[in-house]
Amino acid sequence: MELKRINDTITVSGQILPEDVSALKAAGFTTIINNRPDGESPDQPASVEIEAAAKAAGLNYIAIPLGRDGVTPDMVEKTRAALEGSDGPVFAFCRSGTRSTTLWALSQAGEMDGADIIAQAAGAGYDMSHLAGHLTK
Repeated sequence: MELKRINDTITVSGQILPEDVSALKAAGFTTIINNRPDGESPDQPASVEIEAAAKAAGLNYIAIPLGRDGVTPDMVEKTRAALEGSDGPVFAFCRSGTRSTTLWALSQAGEMDGADIIAQAAGAGYDMSHLAGHLTK
């Protein structure tokens, strides 16, 4: 599990396993967001398995799967609400972390300067410059 910290609020990574949840808890995360739809890969654990591990560890778990149909305003709003509603740092994952970073970036439009969103994502290794036109309200 390679954690990529975007800022004090959000860290992303690729796919996690249920057994990774205890390390996330120990690292101080309070919420896990799953941005990967079930069934993308045969070796991928089901969302319910990770949710059960999160709940057993006392973490909030939110599934906002982003698949082939693309980003919707509802996904962006659910991401914003998850970030605002968390009582501590949030960890989000998908296959590579890109979808999680994309939803975070879009959820911050109008909350943060677009250039700052792009810079913070870049600092974690994700190029969100293609979203520049969507990051202002």
